[in-house]
Amino acid sequence: MLTTPEELVSKAHVIIRATAVNYEKPPKEPNMWTTGIPDSIIKFEFEELIKGNKSIPIPLLINGYLSQYNDFNDHSPPYMFVRPGGRRGSCIANTYKQDAEFLLFLNDKFTPYWDALTPVNEQLYSPSSADQWLQW
Repeated sequence: MLTTPEELVSKAHVIIRATAVNYEKPPKEPNMWTTGIPDSIIKFEFEELIKGNKSIPIPLLINGYLSQYNDFNDHSPPYMFVRPGGRRGSCIANTYKQDAEFLLFLNDKFTPYWDALTPVNEQLYSPSSADQWLQW
């Protein structure tokens, strides 16, 4: 059974808006990407705390791949399902468009990889203030 948007908000320890900046650690094999959790680490720039009172690690480091391509969710908000990049393999979206903003639902270890097929790390439309997922 899929997690509802309300359950997602409730279960997340922290919800933030952040920008995927660059690699803290690039992939060992740049031409071979896994659908699981990558060895590469992306540095995110913190933009806004939406839920939680925990200190966010600065910089925020999340395993993933950088891309030059958008991967917006093709469903209507509030999202019930992961964006297209997470609909294969391990059922998590692990690729982030460089310099794009993301709405990150993080667990207590500050990772979004805790609920498969769930929109835990969705790319936001620009300007993010007009993004319907963020407004929801």
